[in-house]
Amino acid sequence: MKSLTGLALLLALAMALTLLVGVQDASLGDLWRAVFAFDPADPAQVVIRSVRLPRLVAGLIAGAGLGMAGTIMQAVTRNPLADPGLLGVNAGAAFAVVVGALISGYSDSGMIAALTFPGAALASAAVFLLGGARGGTAGPVRLTLAGVALNALLLSLISAIILSRSEVLEVFRFWVTGSLAQAHSRPLAMMAGTLLLGSVIALVAAPRIEALALGTALARGLGTRPGRVQLAALAAITLMTGSAVAVAGPIAFLGLIVPPLARRMARHVLRRELILSALLGAAIILLADTLGRLIVAPAEIRVGIMTALIGAPAFILIARRLTPGATA
Repeated sequence: MKSLTGLALLLALAMALTLLVGVQDASLGDLWRAVFAFDPADPAQVVIRSVRLPRLVAGLIAGAGLGMAGTIMQAVTRNPLADPGLLGVNAGAAFAVVVGALISGYSDSGMIAALTFPGAALASAAVFLLGGARGGTAGPVRLTLAGVALNALLLSLISAIILSRSEVLEVFRFWVTGSLAQAHSRPLAMMAGTLLLGSVIALVAAPRIEALALGTALARGLGTRPGRVQLAALAAITLMTGSAVAVAGPIAFLGLIVPPLARRMARHVLRRELILSALLGAAIILLADTLGRLIVAPAEIRVGIMTALIGAPAFILIARRLTPGATA
């Protein structure tokens, strides 16, 4: 309960900073008027309503989605290095969008954003199969190597597209390094609904995923069907990652940082972990975005770069702590 309250307060602080702090600071009065008595002649209200509110919503969707997706991935694979960015799921979603934009010529439409879902689903399935998760033979290193290889392949294919078709360069810039700067042009309402659906699937499947973590044979003995549980987990990961990538682009390491912290606070109860992961992921991405906007103001450092600066040392630390038996 204390952890939930603390994270809720942290998220409230992160939301307030997102709305009030920037190149042009705003007051609580400006925020109130922007929401309830909007005056289009007031620059502060215009910035809050047209730029910062969409940015806030996108950050909530992306942070919660990637935090919960990382928690589910680590629970299903029993791999502390599992993360939608590291295992190529983000890259699969981005690749699908870049190809769709190249074919259709529309980079900001809801139809193009919807391509994140089949891209994320195919990448997730490929990593699970290549890493041996389906047969229960996967170890942290095997899954991580499969994901890294797939991620490198997809990014190479995207680069090849850019070299041959320079008109998709701007699309490439967004879909390789995540950012909340274009949130106003993203289908936020649709992606919020998709995230909600993925979250419901994850919460319903959580007890069965916990049973699966005990081992395939024991899970079957407890009445769990591993294939169905893995399919439900894959659907939840796809929906949550796809919605996050659709509004913010591929953001690496967030799904790696959040789950261990949530796991410690929730005491290894997966449903609690998911709720705490949503709050913590949203708070981290909003705080990282705010910091990125302030460091080099009036320019900004993209939030995908900020999370990488935090996540890369965390990845090295987790990898170093793995025991030889865990990495087999």
